[in-house]
Amino acid sequence: MTTQPWTIARVQEWIRKDFASRGFASPRLEADLLVCHAVGLRRVDLYVRFDQPLTPDELARVRALVERRRKHEPVAYITGSRGFYERLFKVDPRVLVPRPETELVIELALEALPPLGAEASVSDVAPAVTTTRRALDVGTGSGILAITLACEREDLTVDAIDLSEDALAVARGNAEDLGAASRVRFLRGSLFEPVEKELAEGLRYALIVSNPPYIATREIESLMPDVRLHEPHMALDGGESGLALIEPLVRGAHRALEDGGFFAMEFGHDQGPAVLALARAAGFAEAAIKKDLAGHDRVLAARR
Repeated sequence: MTTQPWTIARVQEWIRKDFASRGFASPRLEADLLVCHAVGLRRVDLYVRFDQPLTPDELARVRALVERRRKHEPVAYITGSRGFYERLFKVDPRVLVPRPETELVIELALEALPPLGAEASVSDVAPAVTTTRRALDVGTGSGILAITLACEREDLTVDAIDLSEDALAVARGNAEDLGAASRVRFLRGSLFEPVEKELAEGLRYALIVSNPPYIATREIESLMPDVRLHEPHMALDGGESGLALIEPLVRGAHRALEDGGFFAMEFGHDQGPAVLALARAAGFAEAAIKKDLAGHDRVLAARR
């Protein structure tokens, strides 16, 4: 009896059914991504070459990847990358996996900045001059916010702070890969600590962004296994209330912004009222809570 070959389509279906039976949220997408990684194809190529048989080595690689995913290792760690704001960032267990809702921070920040070259005086004899602005990303992790801002806006220089040297190593690599290394300065420390001396000397930022730890400590054990077992708890744990770092972050942001400067910060879906109260107590007269695509409170948008 002839054995049915393991084609790309057959392998995809096998993985999809296996992952669906385990309750994974996106079994088809994850099947596609793992097959692409194992075989070295783009996702669009899978549907052109669906009847292509896998070699024994390719099939072995697929099975090894599936075994890792069965242990709830995030697909982004398995493949080594995750897309964010139309760019591919390298990620591993030293940093959180980027989430789509964090793109709202970028969208709000870009909307808040003046149009590129808005202050420039244009004439027949003098070209437009771009005003350089300084931005700050507190708790940069893999660098998705700092690097995306630097890539999207040539008028920004960005300071990116993180307490984890491991996370900063990942972020520096991403900055190099994405051509932003010359305009992002990576600093190790907690909150505003690495720039305190410069703040005392008068440094102020036009823009501050952050995706800080905001999960209450008691809730860590109830998170999905992918997160609880594999992602760095330092980047998740927001203390007893989930606001342990958010409160000093909001106060510090108000102090570190220039007049008219903008602050965008992600937070937990049930923290909106508390975060808004903190912003107003810190002195932000203009502050609002923005919802993500799922309709949940997600980002504080505040201007000094």
